[in-house]
Amino acid sequence: MSRRLRRLSALLSSVAALTGGAAVFASLASAAPEGAGARMVVEAKEMIYNEKANTVTARGQVQLLYKGRLLEADRVVYDRNTSRVYAEGHAKLTETNGTIARAEHFDLTDDFKAGFIESLQVDTADDTHFSAPRAERTDGVTTFDMGAYTACEACKDDPSKPRTWQLKAKRIIHDNAEKTIYYEDATFEFLGTPIAYVPFWSSADPTVKRKSGLLTPVFTYRSQLGAGVGVPYFWAISPDSDLTITPTIFSRQGPFLTSEFRKRFENGGFSVRAEGTHVGDPSAFAIAPYGARNREWRGALQTQGDFWLNDRWRAGWDITALSDRYFLQDYKQFNYLLQNYYFRESSSTIYLNGQGPRSYFDMRGYYFQGLSPSDVQAQQPLVHPVIDYNRVFDVDPTKTAGVGGQIEIDANFTSTSADVANYESINPRTLDRIYGLYNVCQSYNRDVVPQRSTCLLRGIGGAYQHATVMGDWKRKVIDPVGGVWTAFAFARFTGSYLDYDRQGLYPIYNSSWQPIPNANQGLFLDGLDQRFRGQATPGFGAEWRYPILARSPIGNFVVEPIAQIVARPNQTSIPSLVNMDAQSLVFDDSTLFEWNKFSGYDRFETGTRLNYGGQATLTLGNGGFVNAMVGQSTQLAGANGYATADAANVGLNSGLNRRTSDIVGRFAFAPASFMSFVAKGRFDKESLIAKRIDLFATFNFDPLSLQLQYANYASQPAIGFDVRRQGLSATGRYDITKNYFLNGTVTFDMSRYLYNNLTQNPYLYTAYTGANLNGTAPLFSVAALGAGVGYHDECTTLSINYSQIYQPQANTGLPARNQAVMVSLQFRTLGEARFNYGLGSVLVNDGVRNATSGSSYSSGYGGSYMR
Repeated sequence: MSRRLRRLSALLSSVAALTGGAAVFASLASAAPEGAGARMVVEAKEMIYNEKANTVTARGQVQLLYKGRLLEADRVVYDRNTSRVYAEGHAKLTETNGTIARAEHFDLTDDFKAGFIESLQVDTADDTHFSAPRAERTDGVTTFDMGAYTACEACKDDPSKPRTWQLKAKRIIHDNAEKTIYYEDATFEFLGTPIAYVPFWSSADPTVKRKSGLLTPVFTYRSQLGAGVGVPYFWAISPDSDLTITPTIFSRQGPFLTSEFRKRFENGGFSVRAEGTHVGDPSAFAIAPYGARNREWRGALQTQGDFWLNDRWRAGWDITALSDRYFLQDYKQFNYLLQNYYFRESSSTIYLNGQGPRSYFDMRGYYFQGLSPSDVQAQQPLVHPVIDYNRVFDVDPTKTAGVGGQIEIDANFTSTSADVANYESINPRTLDRIYGLYNVCQSYNRDVVPQRSTCLLRGIGGAYQHATVMGDWKRKVIDPVGGVWTAFAFARFTGSYLDYDRQGLYPIYNSSWQPIPNANQGLFLDGLDQRFRGQATPGFGAEWRYPILARSPIGNFVVEPIAQIVARPNQTSIPSLVNMDAQSLVFDDSTLFEWNKFSGYDRFETGTRLNYGGQATLTLGNGGFVNAMVGQSTQLAGANGYATADAANVGLNSGLNRRTSDIVGRFAFAPASFMSFVAKGRFDKESLIAKRIDLFATFNFDPLSLQLQYANYASQPAIGFDVRRQGLSATGRYDITKNYFLNGTVTFDMSRYLYNNLTQNPYLYTAYTGANLNGTAPLFSVAALGAGVGYHDECTTLSINYSQIYQPQANTGLPARNQAVMVSLQFRTLGEARFNYGLGSVLVNDGVRNATSGSSYSSGYGGSYMR
């Protein structure tokens, strides 16, 4: 210590003695290591320099700040001879990263980087905790003798209570340079009870977000795969790229390898995931076309990418390639409750998207791969591409002679192609003769009376292009008595080019041994064989609303009658011969006042139509509300487009196909934030019999939350729904305590519609089960079921879930319930352990007499039972 510092220290000591121990500040430049170029700031009530021992002692609320580190204690001694700092009494060292170390005694070098510590407890900024009776710090490495590590907080009410989990080891080594923690002779304790021992273990530092190394193994069991274990290895190639490789071994099947590469750029990123296997036991899977028993090598390639070209334009892709349609079902591991894989189709897309303040552009190409045994891949359309453009801009009244208003431009271009026409049999639904899987028509033509049709044309075998451009203008005006008028006008231009295949025959046979014929598509086109068609449709109309406000002690009440008239020419509503994108038509309160109630561009309303109704809303003082709406639609003049059947009979049985439509309504009730109820319906205009009912309810009564949904739809035989569909689903969660919870979901097929479709292969079913499909399913037939229990706190998450969903049985292809139990245990900072156990597939037998309830069938077969 320099002569000047000794004089200063002596002076401070004298001042402290004279002031009775008052706090003093000293900046001790020489107390820092030689050449360090940093200043040590010391604050204490008393400072004593011992010239004989060559030490400086600080007492009373001592604080030493050096290079961002803060040492606090009741007493600190700096030994100039050894250049060491001794601290005791409520000693605490705060590192530059926020880590806090508490101990009975610190023996450190003068830069606080190395030394010995007794009764150490370390609390990091990431809420992880180390403790040890003795520890040593050297060169960025801290060694805890007989140490413990945990990411759990101590109980606030009883700190002596064991933490949820902790790792105790003979030695814990925390290497700050490698950002790794090593454990020697480690025991894992859960709620204070040892449950596992490992001689050596390592984990990443809590501050590490990504680090190369082995990840937590994943365990699984499924009957067709056997027991499996996968050990992922994560390779952090660079700060912006990584690779995860997961080899998995199954006891019944061959080795399975998964690899995923991810790369990030300043404007986006992409990933590539490849997985594959060599089948070890093909007999575990059904023969074609019910399964992929004939495939020796199986796998999948999935890649995703998304890039911002600038602040308005982005491009990307999401592509999946599969070796076979059954790969995902057979090999994909189950996800958690409510997220079970039930693969119906795989879609791949490449896109370019742009969005401005009031404009939108989207161009995409699509490829669909059917994943159900009943799919015919040749019927799946290839979209190349579909383009959408929309722009809205205001019209300045001062520049348009006071007209003003708003103009919207909407455009679409779609190009598709498929190899085979997609026919659908209805009234009744029939399956192919050989396999009993594929929907086939007994007569591939269109009935003169659409309501009695037995065959529909859902998709074209061949090429089809369609373009639409629509511009509309509208302006809203409020009259002197408070009425709100919206005048509008529009013009729609469409053009289409159809080149359907007339030669192809696909080898799937009906009862007459007739294959699927592409040539018969012409029978659905009303004898029109034109390849190009175009149409221009102008129109105009007006909408009137008159809101009436009344105030009451319980809230504000608004009644609003609404009327709308739309006039168009009396022309065909099927301007493009076929209907590819407007086959979904739902008439309810949300579409009542739409100018065109068809869902896509291939169909458009014609003639003059009047839409009318009204709504009433009561807004409560607490923010809740009650809303009711009712309305109807009438065709005043011209042809009713909804009564004009196309090749898919769209519009028939919709509630709009008569001159005066069915009545639609809505009732919504939300008395407070914890409860809401919505009811929507469509009713026959004469008998008021419900044709369509949708009910939604949400309840949040802490600790219980519940969501309910009920649907009841009348039969629509003209479009293939020959029976009433009725279902109920419920999803809920109950928080038993702050940490424990129950959750579950159930879906009931109350009309047995799903059962009827899944069990329409009676010969094959009887051959396997010895049961006849001549019974009836119960009213509350379970279509999907899930239940789980879990625990969650700041350091541990445990969930145990059971699921039951419909999937074709892997080794037979028959309709079955696939059951699984999923366990996930996650320890914060240590990793996650997952175990999936497949309970096997149980054949659907709710509608079967003389069947063995709950039996699971797994035998193979080699012939056809549908001849």
